[in-house]
Amino acid sequence: MLAESREPERWHLRGVPTGPGLDKRTEILAATHLGFDIRATQRTPTKFHGAVSRRRFGDLALVDCASSPWLGSHARSLLGDESEAIFGFQSVRKGVELVRESGREVTLTAGDIVLWDGWQPTEVEVVEPFLKRTLIFPRDRVLSVCPRLADVDALPPLGKSAPARLLARYVDALAVELPALDEAAATAAADAALELLRGAVEPSVPSTRAAKREALRANVRRYVREQLQDPALCPESIARAHAISVRALHALFEDSGESVAGLVRHERLRRCLEDLERPSGGSVTEIAFRWGFRDAAHFSRVFKREFGLTPSEARYAAMARIDKESGAAALDSRERLL
Repeated sequence: MLAESREPERWHLRGVPTGPGLDKRTEILAATHLGFDIRATQRTPTKFHGAVSRRRFGDLALVDCASSPWLGSHARSLLGDESEAIFGFQSVRKGVELVRESGREVTLTAGDIVLWDGWQPTEVEVVEPFLKRTLIFPRDRVLSVCPRLADVDALPPLGKSAPARLLARYVDALAVELPALDEAAATAAADAALELLRGAVEPSVPSTRAAKREALRANVRRYVREQLQDPALCPESIARAHAISVRALHALFEDSGESVAGLVRHERLRRCLEDLERPSGGSVTEIAFRWGFRDAAHFSRVFKREFGLTPSEARYAAMARIDKESGAAALDSRERLL
């Protein structure tokens, strides 16, 4: 099944009078980034130009943005709008942008990289027509791998560190390759981007006891995802890999709402569901054994308990959906030819 990112969403403003142009720009930013109160500056032209394209993959979004100069402010909603629960990894390709937040002002020019927080009140001024590329992450996903970010008042500067440059190059490669990725590959690409962001950000964030605890939980979750195919994966092996006792491992997850065994089971079932929804995933038994289940009957029972249907029913539903989408695409193609 092709990924949702096959065709990007696009918004264009070409020579629109300043007033309506800024109003439309406000709507586009709210839909693709964050809500901003936008106004003109002395540099804003009488005819406004702007363009945005967005391509979704996994639970991330890759957004390219170009615009004439403007000035805008973003204030966190008192209602805690879910659309603000995001982080943005931004690289500037062209132009000049001033960002004012937490009592500091940062000037961004071509080649600069910055991480921004949708919960942080911010003022942005586009000084020269700019072009930027932003990878937008759900806030909870970022905090799952960089938990210490939740404890800081200002995000760490990325500067031009090697890990940040590596992620920027990876984002550029994504922009080229995403149209050819199927859904599973796009999800893997999103996971890889998250790991690269962790490598770029985490070393610069100060530690607290609570943050260290959450960071260890994040490491355990990551280890579990990497070792799912090992049938011997269990609390004992996980504790041994992290040089802690089994008792300490269970205590680590006491206040998280999940158990270690439950974490392993959930991740295995999620991977099994992904393979069941792929035409080339293999038989139900092959998939169960591939992801660490030792007994097919037990796998079927826990799968139905988790998802409300048997593995065979999940596969049938996925194949029916793919056939329906393929038929709709073929019909659309025939209609265009006519």
